[in-house]
Amino acid sequence: MFKNAVEKVGRFTRPIMFIHRAYHSDKVLPALGTLFFVNDQGCALTSKQVAMSLMNAEKINQQYAAFKAECNGVMEVKPGNYKKEVQMLEKKYRYQPGVIINSKAKFVDAPSPFTGFQVHLHPIYDLAVIQFKDYEKLNYVAEDIVLLDNANELQPGKSLCRLGFPFPEFNNFRYAKEIDDIVWTEDQIRVPSFPLDGMLTRHLGNPSNGELYGLEISTPGLRGQNGGPLFDTEGRICGLQFATNNLYLGFDVQKTVNVGGREKTISNQPFMHVGHCLHINVIKDFLDKTNIPYRTA
Repeated sequence: MFKNAVEKVGRFTRPIMFIHRAYHSDKVLPALGTLFFVNDQGCALTSKQVAMSLMNAEKINQQYAAFKAECNGVMEVKPGNYKKEVQMLEKKYRYQPGVIINSKAKFVDAPSPFTGFQVHLHPIYDLAVIQFKDYEKLNYVAEDIVLLDNANELQPGKSLCRLGFPFPEFNNFRYAKEIDDIVWTEDQIRVPSFPLDGMLTRHLGNPSNGELYGLEISTPGLRGQNGGPLFDTEGRICGLQFATNNLYLGFDVQKTVNVGGREKTISNQPFMHVGHCLHINVIKDFLDKTNIPYRTA
């Protein structure tokens, strides 16, 4: 049902690769986010969470560089008290095992080469616009981009689909011990997209003002799909995936079953995982306020 729509939307939906490293670790942790373009001017939508990860990456790296510089200064001035002084610096910078100290991001098949990008964050909802600057090539098919015009079509029972990149299986990175940093490698990689359909079950309203802001989908949104598009069978953008909610079903079970010839007691407290997507009207309103052009149908 969504085959043609997935192909169409896939021509302007792109992954963002992230790599992170925690304090006292040389293990590199990969992650993914999703964005999709809304016009032929290098303007993309994603979730505010993904955009903040992009914006915070350089701050994280700069802070760790400052920490290392202070540690090196201690070694030169107070080598005998190095361990104690470093512990004081750890408290100053709030570093402990598990705290992220390196973070880097890489756009895949986005406009290139570009000199930078500007981010607009929605003041309330989990939504952001990324505008690529001074690029030479788009690297996506802008002619396929259409936003839903009539939001009255979005009623419970309607089948919709999401597209994103939930599984960080790429490996074009390494920890460079010689510089104590994480780096990208030149390995050729492919990040396959993952479509996931579901039924619109309920509309989501803002409890503070009653505004209709979102759509509940009967299947969960996967983590790396955040920031990705929600679309109909024609490939028209209907929303943006931003969260998953867990609904307690109340069917608690504690039952003794036979497993491999042995009795085993199984406990289960089931939840239903449903996706939350921003409504197309919220998206179009934000694009209008940030003077981002788009096409509807």
